[in-house]
Amino acid sequence: MTSTSRCYTVTSATMRKSILLVSAFTAGVVLAGTARFGADWPVYGHDPGAGRSSPLKKINTGNVARLQRTWTFHTGKPGSESIPIVVNGVMYLVAANGIFALNPDTGAKIWHFEAEHVALRGLAYWPGGKKTHARVFAGVKPGMIAIDAVTGRPASGFAKEGLLDLRQGVLGDLPDARISLQSPPAIYKNLVITGSTNGEGAPAAGAYGDIRAWNAYTGELVWTFHTVPRPGEPGYETWPPGAWKNRSGTNAWGFLTVDVQRGIVYVPLGCPTADFYGADRHGDGLYGNSLVALDAATGRIKWHRQLVHHDLWDFDLAAPPILFDARIAGRAIPAVAQITKMGLLFVFDRVSGKPLYGMEERPVPPSTVPGEKTAPTQPFPLKPPPLSRVEFTKEEIYNLTPEHAAFCRDLFERNRMQIGSLYTPLGLEGNVLMFPSTLGGGNWGGLSVDPSLGYLFTNINNIGQWGHMEKKTDPATGEVTYRRTSEYGTYARFWNRETRIPCTNPPFGELVAVDVRTGDIAWRTPLGRIPALEALGVHNTGALNLGGSIATAGGLVFIAATSDSRFRAFESKTGRLLWEQPIDANGHTVPITYLGSNGVQYVAIMAGGGGGYFGGAPADTVVAFALGDRPPAAPAAAIVSKSDLPTPSERVKGPATLPDGRGKDIVRRSCGAPCHGVNVLTGVRRSRAAWTAMVENMVGRGAKATPGEMKQIIDYFVAHFGN
Repeated sequence: MTSTSRCYTVTSATMRKSILLVSAFTAGVVLAGTARFGADWPVYGHDPGAGRSSPLKKINTGNVARLQRTWTFHTGKPGSESIPIVVNGVMYLVAANGIFALNPDTGAKIWHFEAEHVALRGLAYWPGGKKTHARVFAGVKPGMIAIDAVTGRPASGFAKEGLLDLRQGVLGDLPDARISLQSPPAIYKNLVITGSTNGEGAPAAGAYGDIRAWNAYTGELVWTFHTVPRPGEPGYETWPPGAWKNRSGTNAWGFLTVDVQRGIVYVPLGCPTADFYGADRHGDGLYGNSLVALDAATGRIKWHRQLVHHDLWDFDLAAPPILFDARIAGRAIPAVAQITKMGLLFVFDRVSGKPLYGMEERPVPPSTVPGEKTAPTQPFPLKPPPLSRVEFTKEEIYNLTPEHAAFCRDLFERNRMQIGSLYTPLGLEGNVLMFPSTLGGGNWGGLSVDPSLGYLFTNINNIGQWGHMEKKTDPATGEVTYRRTSEYGTYARFWNRETRIPCTNPPFGELVAVDVRTGDIAWRTPLGRIPALEALGVHNTGALNLGGSIATAGGLVFIAATSDSRFRAFESKTGRLLWEQPIDANGHTVPITYLGSNGVQYVAIMAGGGGGYFGGAPADTVVAFALGDRPPAAPAAAIVSKSDLPTPSERVKGPATLPDGRGKDIVRRSCGAPCHGVNVLTGVRRSRAAWTAMVENMVGRGAKATPGEMKQIIDYFVAHFGN
């Protein structure tokens, strides 16, 4: 069968089999469609608030080493960052070539809805009604498709043969403006709430980034929230007169979250156009770069917090705002947290919008570009401290291996880089180097939570960006604007763009835990590896990453995300690496876990290229793991935190072997290769307090030593390698 629209097809050969299989798996509940509480993964974030916390614990810290690949499904095309969902015995996922329904126990295909330009990151499930089958909603060209979850066909009665044109009402005076749905919509009762991708670069004109709610039965528009206020609406005064017209950007291209109990939808909004030059949008520009709380039934605003004023750095809010209860001073506070590209974590009371740990405006450098008027201050949380690198000195340029060190020094000097602080605007002379880059800090992967520990988990990048502004004159109109550019083009990371190795000393990527009771960092550990550097003896570097984590009641944090095509499990309490296995490609997405119909707990991840930030990839592949009889392979050696690595001031040329003395044998056994290597240990000079912290950190990450042996190790280090 081929539908009347040429955008998508469903093959008739599998249709009858699909209906029978889905009906069998759902066991008579497809009309109500209620997910099995705790056993399923029914929403991209496990729950509508994107907590990504599973109560399953059949896989736990004691047996995770036995986790083995149990099935693999190849989609046939690359390019997705999809987060699958599992509801009532069926896995649904999007890929570059359509929408799939699979048997989550085996990976067998149930049905495949072929489509073009499918949403990158996932889809949403709506349970239907008494006379309506459950539906899945996903972005396709030119809007959003509703698919009958039973038949795999476009949903009858929804919009035009199941396809809703999202261009309606947001094009303004630009009939050819682009808009698409790249992330899954949010579901609230019988409403489907959408953001959009509408373009954020120059020119500034484009489709509006409005947030809209649609009737899940019919596709009729229910409400609209203007992300750039119109005359008479609150926030209009933060723009120049008329600047709202055809203003692109200011859109939610990432994920929305919902407090179902309170009827609130939380919207993370991106920057207004154009990304890097705002002479036509003087002012703070609400609701750009804002976390906005809306009444989910009506779209009326409840509160907002702008986290970047007058953005000139492409620091849009991309991650899902995560909802959780923060227990502070014995009181449970309904909270919402937003990780940002700046590496700053903001936490608010999700009812009132009040910061949980305080927030203040701090002065930032002004722009020197003609016509530009930067905000004099930017908001910073008082806690936690920045989770990623936001400061840098010339002495911190990579220096661990000769070839890459020489490349990085040359890149810095040749481009006359001037090191700026966070929110330093680009100028016309030289190049400004600033941390972090548009990759983050944090990115769309966001946060997960362990409610029992009271920890939030997030992965971050430590990589900078650099460039300058260039004058541009339109030959037809004579209009003068300024655009960001560099030797690397518009988006210049501080790395070798051939090897994609950053030009700072490691860690390049980290997994970080924050204690929500205090706002303090509980632990941090390098995430990922760089094989090219490991071959040269440089370990524990972490790797650049894109995607996110999940937490389970088994005391585990699962994450892929890294550019080294690995899937990992960490102990939630300590950050200790417990399990690591290769997957078919980089897992630039979020894993899921669920209970199969056979009672087996599975953990699954989409391996693929995603956005292509770290190179190409083969066809996207879903990989599922379950417990086996024995470990598939020994996990990687225990890894060290950032504080374990020598700083430039600590690093000296040490002896090639450990000096004789009490504790030498214990040091060799507990602290030597493969985790470190003698040269790392002997090439450091530290105080007793610093050596104590390092040894305690190492034991927390898997090094074997009793308390008495730890004291001998510390005494040995202080005696031979103290300050």
